[in-house]
This record gives sequence, C-alpha cells and structure tokens, in this order.
Amino acid sequence: MPYPLSDHFDGAHFFNPEPTIRTGGEQGGKKRGGLWSFLFARLRRDESIWSRWPKFVENKQFPPPEGTATLSWIGHSTFLLRLPGLTVLTDPVFSKRCSPVQFAGPKRVRDPGIALADLPKIDVILLSHNHYDHMDISSLRELYRHSPDVQIVTTLGNTVYLAKKGLPGAIELDWWQEETVHGARIIATPARHFAARTLWDRNETLWGGMYLEYQGHKIFFAGDTGYTKYFAEIRKRLGAPTLAMLPIGAYEPRWMMGPVHLNPADAVQAMLDLDATKAVGIHFGTFQLTAEPIDAPIHDLKTAMLAAGEPLERFFTLETGETTAL
Repeated sequence: MPYPLSDHFDGAHFFNPEPTIRTGGEQGGKKRGGLWSFLFARLRRDESIWSRWPKFVENKQFPPPEGTATLSWIGHSTFLLRLPGLTVLTDPVFSKRCSPVQFAGPKRVRDPGIALADLPKIDVILLSHNHYDHMDISSLRELYRHSPDVQIVTTLGNTVYLAKKGLPGAIELDWWQEETVHGARIIATPARHFAARTLWDRNETLWGGMYLEYQGHKIFFAGDTGYTKYFAEIRKRLGAPTLAMLPIGAYEPRWMMGPVHLNPADAVQAMLDLDATKAVGIHFGTFQLTAEPIDAPIHDLKTAMLAAGEPLERFFTLETGETTAL
C-alpha cells in the first residue's frame, strides 16, 4: 500500500495505537483469533433479546424540517445534516440488511426515517470505515444517481474499493488530514476500531471519525469507536465541537465489544473529553448487532448522564425520522 509508515500503519496493515486485542485490532493485524471471535459473537446474537418488540417497528410521523440548519436521524449511523448551502449524509445505509448479502445477516427493524428518494440533493457523504453497517454499496450507488455531483470523503484505502464498485472520485484522508469540500473544512480523526469486508482483508483500510467546520458549526461525527484517548486530543487540536455525534449502541458483551464500541457511559465521557456543547446518540435501534436489548442504549444513556451530573438535554437522542434545529 502506498501509505507512509505511522503510529497506526506498519506498511501492510492499519492498527490502533491503543490495544484492542479482544477484537483483532492489534498491531499489524496478524492475529486472527480476535476477529473470528468478533464475527462469531455477531453470528450468535440472541434475537430473543429484541423479541418483546415487534419484528418491524413503524416509524412515527414528523413535520417537515424548519430552519436553515437542521439534523435528521435516518437510522443507525445515518444522519442528514442540512446547513445553508450544504447538505451532508453520514455513513448512509438504506438497505434492509447490513450484510454482504440481502438474504441473511442483521435486518433492519424499521424503515429509514427518510426514504432515499425523498432526500434533498446531497453535497457530501462522510464515510467513516468499511463495515457493512456503515459502507453500504447499494445505497452509495443510488446516491450517486440521486446526486451525481456528490463527494464522498472517507478514510485511507477505501477509494480503490469504491472505484471498483462504480463509485469513483472519493477523497480519502489519513488521521488529522483535512480537505475543503463545498466550503466545509473536513478533518479525519482517530478512532479505536478496525476494518474488514471479508475474512481476508482485515485492517487493510483505515477507520476514523470526521470533524466538519462550516459557517460557525463544528460537528464531530465519531463513526464507530471504542473509548479512546483521542477524544481529548480532538478537542485540543480542533476545538470543542458544537455537536458531537457519538455511538451509544452495539456494546454488549463488554469483554468483546468494549475495546471497539462505546457504551452509553463511555459516550458520556467522550462528550466530556470533547467538551461538546451538545451530543446526539447514533448507532443504535435499527439493526440488532450485539447482545443488549433494543431500548437499553436510551435507558443506559440517561443513567450515565445522571451519574455524571449532566443535564439530560446536553446528550439527546432522536426518533427515527425526527429532525432537530442546530
């Protein structure tokens, strides 16, 4: 790979400077036991944990968004950010399953909060890493047809794969690199996670968050990550975000998921490390990926905020399809 050696790339594989042995994110990506364990944990998730909910949840209806700066939750880690002169999608997944195939794998329990066909013209897609619940090729292809001039900004190693799938022109960034797109400054930030599309390409591409600055807004999209020292470093280097989009789901069992997925208590600490004005929960309530109940992230987030002595409105969640003003 034509990337320079760094504290997270050894010439062949990306790795986390912080250990993630339990899930296969260790240096060099050479041990496979952790990844196999992670995949088997996904495959063996107990669907009865979500069984008291209907197999398919009807979304509530919400009024059209008002104002010039709004945030809408489409589901999982997919958000629509509308700013004056700029529309942004994060990790767009509109397919029924987040899986290599559409006949097996985690199936969404509710429709996207906004249908892809009903989206406004999209200017920028922030693509954090290549896992199937974040990089959905069929959705990206449809978005290219919907918004032909859309610009994907992603992490190192993903542009070649995307081009092979008929999605050329993506910009890829290393941690702390930046690009200006449609007047927005976008910086890739470190995360504690891993990458893989198959059993044979683990950590050949990079993972990370995205920090967007535009017309006074400072918005941090964490992507997918475990708790990391880099939250404080992001604040130090880039400033406190006005909004932090932080994952709060897919966190049990902790012995397996802890190194690479935040739980709500971790997410609250991340908000404090970032000194974010506000935070919104992402990565929950759409696909059953791990062992916690569907409604646990919201309950655990409230508990964590109360324990931290923080006002509940500082770290909020949206209903699927709901919009809030920024």
